[in-house]
Amino acid sequence: MPTSVPPGSFDRRHRTVVTMDTQRTKPQKKARKTLNKHPKRGGTTPYFRLILVWGVLFASSLVLAGNLYHLQVVHSSELLRRARQQQTTYVNPYIPRRQVVDRNDNVLAIDRQVYTLYVHPNQFKSDSEAETVATDVAKILARPTADITDLFIDGFKNKKSGIRLAPALSEEIADKLKKLRANGLDLVREYSRLYPQENVVADVVGYVDIDRRGQAGIEYSQEQLLERSAQTIKFRKTGNGALLSDRIPEGFVHGEDWKLQLTLDTRLQRAARVALREQMQKFSAQRGGVIVMDVQDGSILSLVSEPSYNPNEYFNSDVNSFRNWLLADLYEPGSTFKPINIAIALEEQVIQPNDVFPDPDTIKVGGWSIRNAEKEDNLSLSITGILQHSSNVGMVQVMQRLKPDVYYNWLQKLGIGKTVGIDLPFEARGQLKNQAKFVSSPIEPATASFGQGFSLTPIQLVQLHAALANGGKLVTPHVVRGLIDSQGQLQQPSLPQPRTVFSPKTTQTLVEMLETVVLQGSGKASQVLGYRIGGKTGTAQKANTSSRGYHSGAVITSFVGMMPIEAPRYVVLAIVDEPKGIAYGSTVAAPIVKSVMDSLISIERIPPSQPIPKVSPSP
Repeated sequence: MPTSVPPGSFDRRHRTVVTMDTQRTKPQKKARKTLNKHPKRGGTTPYFRLILVWGVLFASSLVLAGNLYHLQVVHSSELLRRARQQQTTYVNPYIPRRQVVDRNDNVLAIDRQVYTLYVHPNQFKSDSEAETVATDVAKILARPTADITDLFIDGFKNKKSGIRLAPALSEEIADKLKKLRANGLDLVREYSRLYPQENVVADVVGYVDIDRRGQAGIEYSQEQLLERSAQTIKFRKTGNGALLSDRIPEGFVHGEDWKLQLTLDTRLQRAARVALREQMQKFSAQRGGVIVMDVQDGSILSLVSEPSYNPNEYFNSDVNSFRNWLLADLYEPGSTFKPINIAIALEEQVIQPNDVFPDPDTIKVGGWSIRNAEKEDNLSLSITGILQHSSNVGMVQVMQRLKPDVYYNWLQKLGIGKTVGIDLPFEARGQLKNQAKFVSSPIEPATASFGQGFSLTPIQLVQLHAALANGGKLVTPHVVRGLIDSQGQLQQPSLPQPRTVFSPKTTQTLVEMLETVVLQGSGKASQVLGYRIGGKTGTAQKANTSSRGYHSGAVITSFVGMMPIEAPRYVVLAIVDEPKGIAYGSTVAAPIVKSVMDSLISIERIPPSQPIPKVSPSP
């Protein structure tokens, strides 16, 4: 303890001590007073602060735990779905249409990569640049330089953009355009359908439009077979969007290799078109067609319709060319139907092959006069003679032996008034008058006896003549052989079973009669040296739908032949609409059939029916 010093002491040491004690004591008292005053001012103690901090941490932990519970338990499935969605991408790959090939695997239709050229003249810096680029582009596209230059300069002045200049450019041309490195040129890669044979098979194959949808031919009717399955494919991707290569499914790049194979023979198709065009030009005909069919199974080897079109440039063609009139238009078959009627009469046994009928120039039926196309001095004709001379009067007498209702039932049985069910689109249904009118009016069976008063399509006439050639069966004409892969495996579509309509005895008789038509009758122009050919000419008046009569001077000429007679395998029909001049089935259509049969013999390597005599060289 400090020594107490009396007041007023002058001892320096003690004074100093007193002074120091006084200084130390005053602050301590002040501090104590301050501490004692804090509670009164509402301040917090350290314990309260500690409790507050722990409370905040505890409450935060509860919030985090609750949020974690919601994320991991309550919303886990939804969050998992969203995460997978972000990590996954779906790709719809481009799947080309299947190729179309003929029976010899020649490509008829195939998808290819092409480019469309767009021009943006507003990106040119000057008139001179536009002119320079136009000159280069015109040279590559093989188009007039002046036209391209005017287009570019006009577009530059008017700030135009996005002008579609040239579609379906090949990769070779696109590469040349890219090398120009010019402003304002834009090449857009697309896929296009290419038809290497152009118009040779257009009547059958058809074409696809800009949206890649079939509009004609098998491109339209067989869309389901031509379209490959475009299944959406799922990929996993990384955070930066890159696809994981190990996640790409097997076969993504290389798909199945099925092709649609047709029964057509491109070589025969080309030969038939050449022969048809020559006769059409010679007789200034409006249109024409050729059909070659295998009578055993109904497969079409050739189907040519004129006028035709180039499916690669369908947009430049007349829309009427897209309709294959051999399937879509009806006509009265005329004399080419006479063998069918003879077969009906033989089946019903109202005539015999050796029967003879008088052959006057005209015959009266129900107040109407029916005459032969040409006057001949035939007092009478056998059944074979009626076919050889194509006698209308003789046919009327033959079919008059048959009750009208029986005759009508036969026409229905043969499918007149129906379609044949070919696998090409837009086939028309034949027309046959109602039974009451046909039975009650004698003129109806009479005109039907020589192929008028009802109508059918050319393809149906081929089907009926095939029934005569194959022993009496109606087979279904078709152009699709099936889907075939690179290993030669074939998936064939199902076809209706052949339906028997005539007996083999009847058809054999008709085949022999039709051979005499070629040897001695109106079909001489179809003869092929060394081969036995049968056939029938037809020169039918052309019906006028507006007046319910016939066009004056307008005819449809035709010839339908079969070969070889000893074992008929093929039926060939040639039909020419509205030829001018001395136009008959014998002069217009029969030479076409001969030319087509010559090609058919060479292509199919058909052996001759008899030794071909050697022609001695001229001295």
